[in-house]
Amino acid sequence: MPDNMENNKMNSKSISRRTFIKTTAAVSIGTMAVPAAQVFAAGSDELKVGLVGCGGRGTGAATQALMSTKTPVKLWAMADVFRDKLDSCYGLLANGGKGRYDREDTPSLLEQMNVPEDRKFTGFDACRKVIESGVDIVILATPPNFRAQQFKACVEANKHVFMEKPAAVDPAGIRIMIEASKLAEKKGLSVVAGTQRRHQNHYIEIMKRIHDGAIGEIRAAQCYWNGWGASLTRPKPADMSDVEWQIRTWYHWLWLCGDHIVEQHVHNLDIMNWALQGHPVQCLGMGGRQVRTGGNIFDHFIIEFEYPNGVKVASFCHQMAGVGNRVSEHIVGTKGRAYIDSASGYITGPNAFKPGDSPNPYLQEHADLIHSIRSGKPINDGLAVSESTLCGIMGRMSAYTGRALKWDWALKASKLDLSLEKYELGPLPVAPVPVPGQTPLV
Repeated sequence: MPDNMENNKMNSKSISRRTFIKTTAAVSIGTMAVPAAQVFAAGSDELKVGLVGCGGRGTGAATQALMSTKTPVKLWAMADVFRDKLDSCYGLLANGGKGRYDREDTPSLLEQMNVPEDRKFTGFDACRKVIESGVDIVILATPPNFRAQQFKACVEANKHVFMEKPAAVDPAGIRIMIEASKLAEKKGLSVVAGTQRRHQNHYIEIMKRIHDGAIGEIRAAQCYWNGWGASLTRPKPADMSDVEWQIRTWYHWLWLCGDHIVEQHVHNLDIMNWALQGHPVQCLGMGGRQVRTGGNIFDHFIIEFEYPNGVKVASFCHQMAGVGNRVSEHIVGTKGRAYIDSASGYITGPNAFKPGDSPNPYLQEHADLIHSIRSGKPINDGLAVSESTLCGIMGRMSAYTGRALKWDWALKASKLDLSLEKYELGPLPVAPVPVPGQTPLV
């Protein structure tokens, strides 16, 4: 096997954002007017899946896509900036792997894989090559900075999409995501996001009852992702570029992950939007960095979101070791209350309710996507995950700057854009950790 570092440098081609847009548009120009139903005929035909982003979550998503249904689904193409990541992912899928928080121990899936060398793509333009390879579904599991442009390219090329959350890292990306989601709906494409609670039975049952009035009119709510989070302690190798290092340790860098309020707490913010059937009108937040080292993101946030009719939602998230943890949602109504977490939930009051068990939501979201394609009844999580992501983004912006801000300003007027002018493996100075009261609101 060739040296991974040298192989990565040869394959990780430089590409500007403008070039990426042009090349993906060229791919899709011949298919933009073709209805999605003509691109893939619903029924028992084999669905070909392309994986873009071969890290831990991408490996999990590919595993679940292949295991979620008894109908024929095959992994057809794979892509990552780095070849060693792709090879590791391929090995785990082909040989079987140990469980993680998001997947159980898995057997070999080699019989559902047909990924020869000429469909293993590396570099910053690898997503385009997957799109061109003849796939029906694209799994987008790259760091969130890349999500908006990759999703836009998939939709323009008439591909069904499973995309990991969050939808973007900045308002510029959210605007792209919303327009692409609307285009996907017009084309009849199915889009499922990694906000898996939307596909989890006990969440669905409780939300149905909340919307039917089981707890009365919602007056307030709280949501939490208070859990453990690691610091970046290992040093950058001397022979590795800044961009490569930051992508390989992407969770620690604002431009790549959007901070943990966006990348992780988006799950809980999504439940708030779901329960309230809308998005907040404004927010005010605070946060900071007490224990985290390395990178340039915070380790805690507290945000107050205000929804229409004056409903206040208190949002708490931290990534700290050795302190109390809580990951859940609590919704207060005039007739009762609802409590929900990833394992269970219940409603109290005169309409008390406790749902039964839920199937594995990581499998269910893929099963729902595949069923929607085969049945010709598309589903589209694109707008919902975009709005939930913007909640996290505007909360982060408020905490970083110490300023209150409105939804309409964040969506329509903010000029914040964390994308790079040119995507290549080279130098990239680290942006300083934000300081409330000093960091400008852009």
